[in-house]
Amino acid sequence: MAKSPLAGLSVLLLEDEVLLRKRLAGFLEQEGAEVTAVSTVAAARQATESLTFDAALLDVNLPDGRGTDLLRDKIFPATTNVIIMTAEGGVAGAVEALRAGAADYLVKPFDPEELPVRLAHARRNLQTKRADEFRRGQEAELVFGPSLAAVREQLQKITAADRRLGENLPPVLIEGETGTGKTAVARWIHRHGPRADGPLIELNCSAMPESLAEAELFGHERGAFTDAKAARIGLMEAADGGTLFLDELPSLSPALQSKLLTVLEDHMLRRVGASRPIQVDTRIIAATNVELGALIAAGKFREDLYHRLDLFRVRLPPLRTRGDDIIVLAEELLARVCRRYAQKPKPIPADGRTRLLAYRWPGNVRELAHEIERAVVFGGERGLAFSHLGIESGANAGPTSWFPAGFVFPESGFLLETAIDQIVAQALRQAEGNVSAAARLLGVSRDVVRYRLKNSAPGAGQVGE
Repeated sequence: MAKSPLAGLSVLLLEDEVLLRKRLAGFLEQEGAEVTAVSTVAAARQATESLTFDAALLDVNLPDGRGTDLLRDKIFPATTNVIIMTAEGGVAGAVEALRAGAADYLVKPFDPEELPVRLAHARRNLQTKRADEFRRGQEAELVFGPSLAAVREQLQKITAADRRLGENLPPVLIEGETGTGKTAVARWIHRHGPRADGPLIELNCSAMPESLAEAELFGHERGAFTDAKAARIGLMEAADGGTLFLDELPSLSPALQSKLLTVLEDHMLRRVGASRPIQVDTRIIAATNVELGALIAAGKFREDLYHRLDLFRVRLPPLRTRGDDIIVLAEELLARVCRRYAQKPKPIPADGRTRLLAYRWPGNVRELAHEIERAVVFGGERGLAFSHLGIESGANAGPTSWFPAGFVFPESGFLLETAIDQIVAQALRQAEGNVSAAARLLGVSRDVVRYRLKNSAPGAGQVGE
């Protein structure tokens, strides 16, 4: 059974008519809300001095003033959804309430059953407003080439499972080097899942000052700290019913990792300075460009959080391992850039394709996108040859560029499999035995390194002498 939109909601009810006040308070409490019911403007002001409310239902005509005076005096923080109740009706009453800052209005008499719908609508508007503060630029569609066929199949299975669940969706963990497209994958999951109409909040954890990170992520109440002059919902709460994408997750402090674990397990969060938790249904997508296992071993990441996140794991390969997909991606990026700069489509010449395939792309897809845009803006058609992507820039410009000078194959030949085992062993030595780090040096998956270790010739795959 779906939870009521009013469950856990803190509501201020200002109504001087005794029977109506009791009726509305009873309905709200039955729906799971926490109600503070008052009958005068003065009592409402006094209540807001010690409490922060998620919503306020205000009558207009009261013995000691008008409910709209509370709006004009700005006694409610931006996090409070205010709905005016009026018997006056008409356009004038609605305009007055909305101009004063109300989220909605109700004309008496009304059915209390309208309240959940109206409050849910007001809350969604608040979430959208908060989400807009962090909305990124125009989103680019993820390009799936043959090398990402397995990734695409995995993403489709995740979104299919999401549609079956509907709510309390399990977290997704995206792994990959910087620039491999982790943000694009997170957006794809959100857009193609059941929460496409909900908010998508994107947060780079490494960009948040540690002193503000908790309040930014979980929100705060008025007076929670020196500069907290008003209550504010956090990004976790703003993404309720939608998705929160946490990029560079390991940058969060251990204390914030612990609070995140609580949200994942209990679907409850507590604003800084709050005395009660808030129920949320926020889908968490986390991304990391470092091996979490190594951070756990070093005591820099919580193992329990890792196991809670590591259910739906997506691993993105580096661009240098994607073969001809580099050209497919480059052509798609080129078409987008040409449209953006109002230029005619341009082909990538043969020598440009060769250089794109030979380059190692340490910055992955992000670096490729920047190279394409620079070529269009500064180089024109000649720039699409990418002549600067040579050995001088650190690229792997040819199949023998890493061989020692003067190297020749022995006339007696050699065993290729043994040579591969020796290369893997050297990578492991350089990575001090870390399989994941060795795999990154070689541009292959961890499974390839493990396979070579398991099936290598005696001594060839051993770490050390």
